[in-house]
Amino acid sequence: MIIDFHTHCFPEDMAYKVVPVLADMAGIKPCLTGTIDELKESMVKAGIDCCVLQNIATRPQQTKTINSWAAQVQDDMIISFGSLHPDYTDWEEELERIEGLGIKGLKFHPDYQKFVIDDEKMYKIYEKIFSLDLIILFHAGLDIGLEPPYHCTPDKLLKVIDLFPEGKIIAAHMGSYAYWKQVEELLAGKNIFFDTSYSYNDLGKGKMSRLIKLHGADKVLFGTDSPWTDQSKELQNFNSLDLTPEEKHKILGDNALKLLNLR
Repeated sequence: MIIDFHTHCFPEDMAYKVVPVLADMAGIKPCLTGTIDELKESMVKAGIDCCVLQNIATRPQQTKTINSWAAQVQDDMIISFGSLHPDYTDWEEELERIEGLGIKGLKFHPDYQKFVIDDEKMYKIYEKIFSLDLIILFHAGLDIGLEPPYHCTPDKLLKVIDLFPEGKIIAAHMGSYAYWKQVEELLAGKNIFFDTSYSYNDLGKGKMSRLIKLHGADKVLFGTDSPWTDQSKELQNFNSLDLTPEEKHKILGDNALKLLNLR
């Protein structure tokens, strides 16, 4: 089973407006329009069985609506993570609602949401998330569509995982996009998952293979960042890595099934 742990979609009436704006900010051409139907077509073409949608509440008032939509679109092919804006007032109640909706985790994008991940005000939120056995996925490292400073870097991630050693935490983009030296020095081998999304073209085959082996294949998840990359091409890139069949099998699906507590 192949699981793409890092994808993005929007309600259809929003996708045709939002994706071109984000693409223009980042200076890239999207591979899909950002709708659920197109993602499913791409999955079938690539041979991907299941995708995890990573939703982001960029404003506090979006929080409930995004989580309701995330739960609504889940099916045999789609698993949705919810989101929580740090400034949302009723965050504790909303986290309980998220868990009740059958959502497995939350995506935070600290640069869009304008918070630093090791800010002490976030600790009580993390505690609640982990008490509900929910997963956190952080956008980590540089964001090509935004200017620095960046709010989730290896040093900040290290502080959070040290404070919450039992927490289920994923650092997207191989630990922190474009912070490869610091990822190796501070995070490799630690109790944190990386996903492979949007990293192959920057790292290259050799460096990416090396970083996965250094960190441990049992703590890496396959992800594409669709619609910003082509799923078929990303799967081809992944399969070219210098990894054993067992390591690839873990990254492509087994690790995700265990983390999500799915059969």
